[in-house]
Amino acid sequence: QVQLVESGGGLVQPGGSLRLSCATSTSVMFITTMGWYRQAPGKQRELVATITRDSNANYADFVKGRFTISRDNAKNTVYLQMNSLQFADTAVYYCIATVFISPAWTDYWGQGTQVTVSS
Repeated sequence: QVQLVESGGGLVQPGGSLRLSCATSTSVMFITTMGWYRQAPGKQRELVATITRDSNANYADFVKGRFTISRDNAKNTVYLQMNSLQFADTAVYYCIATVFISPAWTDYWGQGTQVTVSS
């Protein structure tokens, strides 16, 4: 089965930056849309950003102008550059990839990486 491995989380001060990465640990035949969700304590998991294979990106309103999603199709990797981080950005961040394994498309999730914004 497909495995997604996340990295880049950590502790950062308000106004700081982090860059998250999510890579497949094994080769896959084809990946379409990839993205990032996050879940803060006491809240439901929410969509942060998505990106299609041809790099068409969509963002949640609360990250527009601060976060940038990108991908490297050759490496089957998706990134999330997070700038101007705020206390409200503290959450566990999860990546997702929609993968074709004949005969079906299936969503796979990363293990989650903690982002903590604190002074």
